[in-house]
Parts: sequence; C-alpha cells; structure tokens
Amino acid sequence: MTISVWRYSHLALAVSSFLLLTLASITGVILAFEPVVQKTQPYRSDAISQLTLAQTLPVLKKSYAEISELSVDANQFVLIKGSDANGKNVTAYIDPRTGKILGSPTPQHEFFQWVTALHRSLFLHEAGRFFIGLTAFLLLLITVSGTLLIIQRQRGVRRFFTRIVRDNAAQYYHVVLGRLSLIPIVVIALSGTYLSLERFGLVETEKIPVKIDFDAIKATPERKLADMAVFQTTQLSAVQRIEFPFSEDVEDYYTLKLKDRELAVNQLTGDILSENRYPTAVLLTNLSLDLHTGRASAIWAIILAVASGNILFFIYSGFAITWKRRANRVKNSYSASESRFIILVGSENGSTFRFAQIIHQQLLRQGEKSYLTELNNYTVFPRAEYLIALTATYGLGDAPTNANRFETLLEKYPQSQPIHYSVVGFGSHAYPDFCQFAYEVNQRLAWQSWAVPLVDMHTVNDRSPDDFGLWAEAWSQQTNWPLTLPATLLKVPVPAPDRLTVTTNTGTAQPDGTFLIRLQPAPKKAVRSGDLLAIYPANDHRERLYSIGVLDRELQLSVRLQPGGLGSGFLNGLTPGETIHARIVSNDHFHFPRKAPVVVMIANGTGIAPFLGMISQNRQQIPCHLYCGFRQHESFDMYRDLLEESRTAQQLTGLHVAYSREGNKQYVSDLLSRDADVVANALRLKGVIMICGSLAMQKDVIDLLDTICQTKLGNPVSVYQAHSQIRTDCY
Repeated sequence: MTISVWRYSHLALAVSSFLLLTLASITGVILAFEPVVQKTQPYRSDAISQLTLAQTLPVLKKSYAEISELSVDANQFVLIKGSDANGKNVTAYIDPRTGKILGSPTPQHEFFQWVTALHRSLFLHEAGRFFIGLTAFLLLLITVSGTLLIIQRQRGVRRFFTRIVRDNAAQYYHVVLGRLSLIPIVVIALSGTYLSLERFGLVETEKIPVKIDFDAIKATPERKLADMAVFQTTQLSAVQRIEFPFSEDVEDYYTLKLKDRELAVNQLTGDILSENRYPTAVLLTNLSLDLHTGRASAIWAIILAVASGNILFFIYSGFAITWKRRANRVKNSYSASESRFIILVGSENGSTFRFAQIIHQQLLRQGEKSYLTELNNYTVFPRAEYLIALTATYGLGDAPTNANRFETLLEKYPQSQPIHYSVVGFGSHAYPDFCQFAYEVNQRLAWQSWAVPLVDMHTVNDRSPDDFGLWAEAWSQQTNWPLTLPATLLKVPVPAPDRLTVTTNTGTAQPDGTFLIRLQPAPKKAVRSGDLLAIYPANDHRERLYSIGVLDRELQLSVRLQPGGLGSGFLNGLTPGETIHARIVSNDHFHFPRKAPVVVMIANGTGIAPFLGMISQNRQQIPCHLYCGFRQHESFDMYRDLLEESRTAQQLTGLHVAYSREGNKQYVSDLLSRDADVVANALRLKGVIMICGSLAMQKDVIDLLDTICQTKLGNPVSVYQAHSQIRTDCY
C-alpha cells in the first residue's frame, strides 16, 4: 500500500535506528533515576538559594584553617576541600550557613558507572560515541516526521491537541503519548545530538583563561570578605567553583567560576581583576547536560524516565501499526479485467481496508468475481457492473495518499459500459472536514456519463458498525446480494424488532400509486423524523427501508406502490389494527438541525415523508423552506392541508412546489435555480440543506448546488457536505 513521504521517512528512520534506540532508551530510563537517588541524600541546605558569598565565606574561613576549593554541584550540595584546625585534610559536604560537615562524597555506584558507559559509548570508545550521537540525531528526525504526521492527521497545527479518533490501541496510544512526550523527547534528542557534536570538537567550547595585570594590583583599601561588593552580589547558588588564594600575597586571588562567567577577585580589596564571560557554546553544553541527564531537577529526571519509556512503547506500537498495514495487502483471486464487482479503497492508515475486505470476501463466498484495490489503481474495468468506493479523508479535507491520483485517473479511463456505483465515506465528526474527500469522489463519479448511482452516499462516523451496517442494508436492498456484518465488527447486538400497530392506511387513491400509512410504536420508543423503518415483508433476510415522519406520536410513511414491489405491496395490503414486526434504525445525520439559523428542505415524491414530521415539530419556528416536486397536483394534495397549517403556525416559512407533468412542467432543480441567492445565503449563514427522494433527483440537485456554491460562495459543494450543511437521504 502506498504511504506518504513523511510516513515512509518516519518508518525508515525508526527501522534503521530501533536497535540502538532501544538500548539508549532502556539505559536512559535507568540513568534518569540516578539524579533522583542523589537528591534524596541529606547534603542540601534549603537556605542555599538565599545565601550570598559575603554571608558564607566568612563563616567557612572561621571554621576551617585552610580552604583550597569550594564547589556547588547540580544537586546544590556544597563541597569544600581544605584542612581543619588540626591540619587534617577535609573533603566533605557542608552546611553553608554554619560550616558543619553533612557527609563525605562517594564515587558513583558501579552499576550506574556501567550503565553510563553503555549509554554513552556502547563500550566502543569513540566509535560507540559516534553511533550514540547518530542515534540521537535520528531520534530528532523521527520526532520531526512524527509531529508532521500528527499535524496532518489532526487537520492542522491548531488542532494538534484536540481529540484523537481511536483506531486501535497501538495506533491510538502511539499518537496520544507522542503528543504528551513531544517536548521531552525533542529535548532528549537535541541535547544528545549537541553533546555528541561537542565531544567530537565540532562545537568550540574552549574557555578563555583570565588575564591579570599584576602591575596594576592594589593592596588598599583592604576590606573584609563580608564587605566586598562582588561577594555581596553573588548568590552561592550561582557558583560552580571557587578557587581560594594559596597565600596572603596580593598577587594571589580568588577565582570564581560562575554559571555564565569566570572572575578573578583581589583577596584584599575585593576588586574584580578580570572577568571573562563563557562562550555561548559553553553555556549550551552545560544546559544540554542539565536537560539530558536531569541532574538539576528530580521532577525533570522523572519526566525523562517516562519519556524514555514512551520511546520503547513507540518502537513496539510503530512496528505493530506497520505489521497491521502489511496485513491489509490485498490478494485477489480474479483480475480487474474479469471481475463483476470492483471495490476501491482510499485509506491513509489501512483501517478502511477491514471494511472493504468484509464486502470482498462475502461476494467471493457467493460465487461472484470481486476485485479489491486502491483508488490510485483505478483503470478500465471491461466487465464491471458494480463499483464500490470506500474512502477516508486525510489532512484538511484531502485525499489519502493511496487515492490522490483518483480524480486524474477517472478522467483518463472512462468506462465503456454503465456501472452502478456507491460511495462510503469514513471519518469522524471530531474533525471539521468530515468525509469531504468521499463527497468529492461521489461528486466526480456523478459527473461520469457511464456511472449510475445505486444508493445515496453513506458516511461512517468513527468506524461505527451501525453506520456501515446502514449502508450494507441499503446496498443489499438494491442488489439483492445480502451483506452480513461479522460478529467481530459489531459492537452491540442488533436490537430485537419492534412491534408496530397499523392505525391508518389511505390505500392507492392517487394516480401515481402513492399512499400514506401510519403506525403506532411502543409508548416509550425513541424515534425522530428522519429515522428509518426496516421491514421484513417475506420474514427472511430481505429488508426494505423507508424514511419516517413522526406526526402526532405516530410513524407516517409515504409509499409509492411498485408493480410487484415486495415492500410497497406488503405495506399497501396492511389494514388498521394489524401489527407488524419491524426495526427502527436511528439515522442521526438526517435529523432536523435544532440550532441552524435556516433550513432548506428539498424533496420529490415520497421523499417528502420525513420533512412532514420535521416541519410539524418545528416549535422553535426556525426559518424553514420546502422545495418539493410531484408529477401532478393530485400527488401533492394529500400533503397540502398539513403544510398549509404548518405555514399558518409559522413552522414553515416558504412552500415551493413544482409539477413535472402539468402546467409549466418544472422540476425541483428549476425552483432552486430561480432561488439561487436564497440557497447561497442559507449556506453562507451556516444554515442546512436537506435532500430526500430519488437518486436521480439528488444528482441533479447536487450538480446545481455545486454550480451555486462555486459561483456565489467560491467553494465546491463538497466543503458544505463535509461540514454537514448539506445532508442527503436518497434511494
């Protein structure tokens, strides 16, 4: 399967460095605990951050006969070297306020010495240091490529920390922990790379020694240590090391090595004899050591340990994701040129292939010739009768990498025979461009002269088995090939059928064979206009779906009796008082939008059914316009009274009816073209357009809406489909 440049780079970098990266991470986790252990030692004075040298040095001078050196390490332990009143050498940690000895320094534990040597050089001396440095640099590149992949996945930098759609455990936590660990891992990689460059002399870190003009040294006025300005302004916590004078001669001086500079101080007057600021490279080296080892902060050391542990998880999860993608490789039993069913997939991470395989395998088991491939492998299919496109959206409404050439190929390879097509979009409502690329694929196919729509485009939110099952039911209904979802895909069992009682049935008094039937559901059954009623007229697997309008707490269906129609014939024969078993299917994407500033409803024929219920329940009096088309005025008469009542109650703002076989002989699209400004303004105001009816009508309307959107709004219609401003439910 084709993968993006960044994903390929991310994988290639991980594969090339995973052995050394694993070793560095394991040793990094261990070494991160050394600073924590060190900071538990009782050698630190809490007052060190408030003490100045003017307060500390006089106390130490009184406590010790001779001092050669004083240093403050990364743990803020104060170490003194000198001798006591008895002439005994002293090397000990002290309390800087009193000079009291707190303990003696001990060498690094042998275990930590061994792990440190392994972490730094693999016991290979300079060669090992080179490989470890290279590993740190590769980790930096892996982090950069991984960050770019997350940005693509999340549809932009601003959405970097928004909700992650859960694919599987490995992929989900690979992204979630990657975001949380991003800064610590970047710090580890950058500091490790810099320290390696410094080690090999590629960064100049030589400190300039102090230069003293001994002829200019003065012995007066002599001051006490506590009165010397430089000691009064220098915090003990800012000191790295102080070298004391060897004698009382004026030529001997204090050397103060601070964190950012080195000072030579006259021991008699306190004058600064020389001051050298460290080069930036030296400061970066010290900072890199602090950040890479965690020696300055126990909390940061723990963060480093967790980040190093996460790197180990990323190595595991990354290979698990790759293995899963490889498992999605397709093995076709039939060639593209001989197959009747063509299944095309667009997927960036491979998860959509799981749904495609379900369709593919079931068709093969039924003895059909099915061919499964990527959208980028689209070509001429000489014997194809059915085409199914299942695709996700990537980036900011973009095509997945294995589908980015589909539109070009579609124009290049027109089919020579009519093919029934169906598009299924996979995405998440957590993203603003929900299934936008799938809408674009559907639109492109609709423009092809050879392409015949089979069912309305369906979308699957967060890989919902229920959403996918809704498409499978609709597709099976049109083709008579049952698609059964495997138990491993279903999250919850299919609910038991509902028992519904027929209350009224108008029969087929209308010239076009349309009739209305009402059914009473159970009192507490949750149902909304726009949901679907699945009936089983032959008491077998054959299912028929009808859009529901809820009126007076009853379900109303608008049905046209088809000659020999299995579902319409069954419903037409029902009489008041009869009961049937059916299943109410939630159709969330086609419910009335309660917060929209304006709603435009478009229907033809029996597609008006759900809108009747929505309008009657528009108690908030949201501006609502209905555009509907019928053959003759008699076909509309059965709905007229209800709609006029709704208009009087201000539940319906505008009613626009077209008749295709009498009068001016108009279609719904003619009315919409006339009111193009109204339609464009509704979309501009974040309003919603809802379409229900035949697929032929939907195709014409979507084509017209695309023209209106392009000319008046400057965007393709797919933008508004992806943002759920254009919703369809057509069959």
